[in-house]
Amino acid sequence: MNKNHKKFSNRNKILKFLLLSPFLLSIPLFNNTEVRAALEFQWDQESGYRKLKWFQKNNLNKARNTIFFFLRPNDRKESLLKITLKIPKTFKTTIKEKKISFCKVRIGGYESRTKCIEDIPADIELNEDNTSLDIFPYSPIPKNKDSYAIVIKAFNPRRTGLYQFHSYGQYFGKDSISSYLGSATIVID
Repeated sequence: MNKNHKKFSNRNKILKFLLLSPFLLSIPLFNNTEVRAALEFQWDQESGYRKLKWFQKNNLNKARNTIFFFLRPNDRKESLLKITLKIPKTFKTTIKEKKISFCKVRIGGYESRTKCIEDIPADIELNEDNTSLDIFPYSPIPKNKDSYAIVIKAFNPRRTGLYQFHSYGQYFGKDSISSYLGSATIVID
C-alpha cells in the first residue's frame, strides 16, 4: 500500500505541475511597462480648471510628434481675436514658428483620423524661450459648431512625464484682457 500511495503522490505532483506551469509561464507576459494616463487630476479642484481635448501622434520621448490642441465649440463663449498657448518651461524641445499652424479640424475617433480640413490664415508669434505662443487670426474665430486646432510639429522632449499647456483667449468686443480657456496635459513616455 505504501507503494501505491507513492505512485498516487507522484501523479498528484505531476498533475499539479502540468496544471500550474502554463499559468506560471504566462506571469511575465502580464508585466506591461507601458502606462497610459487614463486619470487626470488637479491638486486644487475649486480653481476653475477646465480640461481641453488634445491629440498627439507619438508619445515616445525624442520622437517626431504632431500635437493637436483643440478648441471645440463649447470651449469658446464668443468670437476669438487672439489665442495664447502657455508652454511649460520643462517641455524642453525646439519649436519653430514655421512648424506651427492653426486650422479648422475634424476630430477623429474610432473610424476616422484627426486632420486639418482648412488652414486658417493667422500671424503666429513664439517668444524666444519657447514658453508662450500667440496666434492672431486675420478674422475672428466665430462661435459656431466648427472645431479648431493649434497644430505643433516638433520632437518630443528627452524627459518623460506630464506636461500641462494652458490656453487663453481674447474675445471680440471685450476688454483687452485674455480669459482662461482651459488646459491640456500631454503625456510623454
